[in-house]
Amino acid sequence: ITCRWVVIILFFFTIFNVKAQAPPSQEYQVKAVFLFNFTQFIEWPSSEFNEPDMPFVIGVLGKNPFGTYLTDAISNEKVNGHSLVVHYFNTVEEIKACNILFINFTETKKLEQVIASLKGKSILTVSDANNFLKLGGIIRFYTKDDKIQLQINPEAAKALGLTSSTKLLRLAEIIVPKK
Repeated sequence: ITCRWVVIILFFFTIFNVKAQAPPSQEYQVKAVFLFNFTQFIEWPSSEFNEPDMPFVIGVLGKNPFGTYLTDAISNEKVNGHSLVVHYFNTVEEIKACNILFINFTETKKLEQVIASLKGKSILTVSDANNFLKLGGIIRFYTKDDKIQLQINPEAAKALGLTSSTKLLRLAEIIVPKK
């Protein structure tokens, strides 16, 4: 194979690979904006920001469904003087600092493991998995009548030192899972 053929093969592979990747849906554009807005409606313990230049971290655990929308939504934004950044994690062990974590897993076993490993950390957990709140998650996205809706478990938030504003609680369906 000559160098010319290698370049041609790589070129075609790149074209077909890019076309095969579907762009994020409008649904995840809306969810990205919700994640940013949660920074305005949840209060974290002051101990979470003991350094003035500490960033506010929104994390995504698992496959990134947002494309660049999440990064675009928080671009040049600040929360109480802290710049916002997005971090992407493949495993829960990679998470060192995080304030909001979108968990993109649907398997119950994985969700249980993630939530158990985050226990005691003031991280607002968010997902669109069906059984998320029953497993100890805090906010769940779901779709009803073609609109993104919220369910919130305020008891799980409170247990981690997170305070939900009444505005957020009025927008969401309150779910307190039975123990």
